[in-house]
Amino acid sequence: MSESSKELGMIQALLDRLSTQRLPYALELKDKVDRGERLSEYDTDFLKKVLEEATEIPKLVAKHPELETLVGRLVGLYGDITRKGLENERSARGGGA
Repeated sequence: MSESSKELGMIQALLDRLSTQRLPYALELKDKVDRGERLSEYDTDFLKKVLEEATEIPKLVAKHPELETLVGRLVGLYGDITRKGLENERSARGGGA
């Protein structure tokens, strides 16, 4: 199997996982934090795992610029979830940092 075939297989696997697991759960988290709810330990573990797995994404996007828009939107979504989740946590604790 060539390097290109392996890379395309990896991209397909990432996109499959994104569409069936990551994105649906991320959208649930976005709704949750938008309602003012706090993130659970499971939710924060999910976000940490996504962040850890994202370390290879810049290399992939450099080779496949057609993924740049998708990756940018995902980064924005996860950023919004994290930011709003932190605001909700601070509010629940009385506004302190």
